[in-house]
Amino acid sequence: METLRRFGHTFGTVSAAFNERFGARVTRMVGTMWCAYLFALIALISLPAAIKSHSAIIIVAWVAQTFLQLVLLSIIMVGQDVQAKGVQLKIDETHDASLAEFELAKNARAEALEEIKQLKAIAAAVHAYVSTGTADTPDPTSTA
Repeated sequence: METLRRFGHTFGTVSAAFNERFGARVTRMVGTMWCAYLFALIALISLPAAIKSHSAIIIVAWVAQTFLQLVLLSIIMVGQDVQAKGVQLKIDETHDASLAEFELAKNARAEALEEIKQLKAIAAAVHAYVSTGTADTPDPTSTA
């Protein structure tokens, strides 16, 4: 998409940023239970006229097109927000558990490397003993 440039301003990106901010604000406002209550009140204004018509088609149309569409929109958005927060919580818990497992693995690796170092020293001492027949090498398991 080409952007319109005039007087050093890029209008395409400015309008896109405005549209994104405006859309996000409207979504935050419509996705509340208070908006669902307001939409329910607005929908109920036309209910008496639908009932007075004594027409099943008009009453069904009122329920489907007026009440359900207005009210369910906000309720579904609230439900999606609640579900998204639950998913984010699980993601955070999984991330924390993964970091803890990583630390355990690092510690286990460090311990294994230390044990390998000790085993190499013991193997060298055994090799020296077998080669010379004396045990004049220091004890590799001692910490002194």
